[in-house]
Amino acid sequence: MKVRQNDEEYNKYVEIVTPKHSCAKNCIHAFLVGGAICIIGQGIHDIAVNYFNCNEEDAGSWTSIILVLISVILTGLNLYKKLAKYGGAGALVPITGFANSVAAPTIEYQKEGEVFGKGVKVFTIAGPVILFGIFTSWVLGLIYWILLTTNIL
Repeated sequence: MKVRQNDEEYNKYVEIVTPKHSCAKNCIHAFLVGGAICIIGQGIHDIAVNYFNCNEEDAGSWTSIILVLISVILTGLNLYKKLAKYGGAGALVPITGFANSVAAPTIEYQKEGEVFGKGVKVFTIAGPVILFGIFTSWVLGLIYWILLTTNIL
């Protein structure tokens, strides 16, 4: 026999099982995780400049590459998900979060094969970001070109 709940009982049940979030606590966690990622990035940059005699531009490139590598390794070890759960936007907004969004579906669907698994799923989350980023840069470049050719700029 099926038990029927009324709306009030159902709302109480939803209230009980819904996780409680503290905005202040989430902001602090995001600040700490995002700040830690920035400190690590600055450390990599400083090491590249001071110990490997890189110029600023090359040091920035190496910093990005190493941060992406660290993110992909942490994703492969299933640690980045825990970091993102704790740090929220602090872990998902930087370049490391973007690398995680590309690597996670690839790792998850590797059993499906190279083409229909990894190849299809690699840009599931990051694809729209890349698409709209390229499209927006194209539109802005076109506007800039029009302004240059009409001598407005």
